[in-house]
Amino acid sequence: LFSRNYSCPEQIRAVTDELHALRSPKLLIAVDHEGGRVQRFRSGFTELPAAAVIGRMYDEDPASGLAFAEQCGWLMATELRSVGVDFSFAPVLDLGNPRSRIIDDRAFHQDPHCVARIAQAYVKGMHEVGMAAVGKHFPGHGTVVADSHVELTVDDRSYYEIANSDLISFRLLASTIEGMMPAHVVYPAVDNEPAGFSSVWVNNILRQELDFQGVVFSDDLNMSGAAQAGDVNERAEV
Repeated sequence: LFSRNYSCPEQIRAVTDELHALRSPKLLIAVDHEGGRVQRFRSGFTELPAAAVIGRMYDEDPASGLAFAEQCGWLMATELRSVGVDFSFAPVLDLGNPRSRIIDDRAFHQDPHCVARIAQAYVKGMHEVGMAAVGKHFPGHGTVVADSHVELTVDDRSYYEIANSDLISFRLLASTIEGMMPAHVVYPAVDNEPAGFSSVWVNNILRQELDFQGVVFSDDLNMSGAAQAGDVNERAEV
């Protein structure tokens, strides 16, 4: 669901009830509801902080920061579950970088180990409410400047560089979270396909090397970063 689907909690509850009644097992309903600038439901919902706010609190006092991260994950999940949304595509596991036009303050921290610690606490809060977690954007979107929503995005770094920076938080969360969403970014030193369409990234690295056993979700197939995989139908088939 997106902001265009939403007007108030009562309306979205009616929508989710109708969708869940369509079949058994029920369709799973998801939304991007991270907090900060990426929060699809506003009126009637708590205004959640951007991930970077949690990271700054963590830097000032790690214990308080982790407690706040858990509370934010719990609150986000509680409010969404109360209107019938099954899960949010969260948390963001990318590294913070003010140069990034798409990530920036959506990331908890610039240090991957700090990202992992804060994300673990955030996921703990989600799990307390029974909500699954989906980490994004594997193997890391925060280091590149371009926005994959509107342009083909390329990260020219070697696998060694990626593995020793951005990939660390995904590796550390791989056994904790239920889902992963790859980035619509091409890493040509590893493979010429965007990560979400790449058997090297998904099968060899995510599944085998990181031993991730959960669900892999595509990011939005309408994004320009996915165009290399063909038209929308071809992208879905891949």
